[in-house]
Amino acid sequence: MSVSFTPEGPPETVLDPEPADAIDALAAALAAPDAGRRDAVSAVVARWPRFLDAWARLGELARDDVEAYAAFRVGYHRGLDRLRQNGWRGSGSVRFSHPENQGFLRALHGLETAAGRIGETDEQERCALFLRQLDPEWGSTRPPT
Repeated sequence: MSVSFTPEGPPETVLDPEPADAIDALAAALAAPDAGRRDAVSAVVARWPRFLDAWARLGELARDDVEAYAAFRVGYHRGLDRLRQNGWRGSGSVRFSHPENQGFLRALHGLETAAGRIGETDEQERCALFLRQLDPEWGSTRPPT
């Protein structure tokens, strides 16, 4: 667990790293041919259901907007659970610059986007605000998904 107080502001939470074999499996799944990539990522999610980046990537590979919304929402809620387990108490930074946090933030960003696509504009706005509260540099530091 890593929660630190900094002179710059609120505490910063960094999630525990994912298991190395899960990271390797996701990399292999993402390298699969297009026709089987979604199924390969789905198999990673089934084996490691707490793997936040796998949920985010599954959302990115979804067959439609509702499936994307569902995968991103699961990743987001599992991420909130993991943040709390790592000492986050509802405020403070969760920055994309830490690789351990990237899956959660990708899921939250995906939920923002998917919510907008299905007309959930209030959810879209909440997610956008939450992202910027968690990582004030979100727009400038986040690489393309």
